[in-house]
Amino acid sequence: MWKKRPALEEMQAACASTLVASLGIEFTALGEDFVEARMPVDERTMQPMGLLHGGASAALAETLGGAGAYLSVDEGTVCVGLEINANHVRPAGPGWVVGRATALHIGRTTQVWQILIRDATGRLVCVSRLTVAVRTPSDLAPTEPALFGGAAETGSTGGHRA
Repeated sequence: MWKKRPALEEMQAACASTLVASLGIEFTALGEDFVEARMPVDERTMQPMGLLHGGASAALAETLGGAGAYLSVDEGTVCVGLEINANHVRPAGPGWVVGRATALHIGRTTQVWQILIRDATGRLVCVSRLTVAVRTPSDLAPTEPALFGGAAETGSTGGHRA
């Protein structure tokens, strides 16, 4: 299923100086049909009650689904998130959580990934689904000046892109 098969160290290195690195997310496995990573539940990822923050779970889920999407498309193709949801089914305290992403749908223009996040004892903590759009880099190029540093400086009245 994978069109690219980098070593885990390469995947990790690609995330240097990003949110992934800031949250301590570490890629741990790339199987035949899944990608897996772990994330610490510590001061970087906890909410004030000492439990895993739901936003950190969503960040882990998007990291895993995005990595899977990237690995499953041809070189020169990009994947961008369209929608993510996360159902938090059990709290997780200090330690580690592990997420595993598997594809539910890999299409020509969209992909859907399911991400299950479990605590150190294997109990389900979060169920997430990520939908991504599959595009070429030229699809993402701006068609008009940027709002900040673009339209106002060039005298353009700009406009709103839908």
